[in-house]
Amino acid sequence: MRDVYQAENLIDAHLVKQALEAEGIPAFVRGEALTGGIGELGVFGLVGVMVPDAAWPQARDIVVALQLGEHPLPLEDEDELPGAQPA
Repeated sequence: MRDVYQAENLIDAHLVKQALEAEGIPAFVRGEALTGGIGELGVFGLVGVMVPDAAWPQARDIVVALQLGEHPLPLEDEDELPGAQPA
């Protein structure tokens, strides 16, 4: 399984999950049970949508087409952050 979308909240995550499942891609909402621990945990990156590795390219295209955020997850070959220099 691989992250295809970092959600800001559960509603966002489930909307993306439903859009992916409507296209026949199985999806899983990661971190759903962690949202109750906001005071104890960091508030960013808790909730995301995951898909099988084989379905990731098609799923990413669907998420990008939904235009839900300014920062989609990187392409498969983009391992580093933009502008990052090796140490």
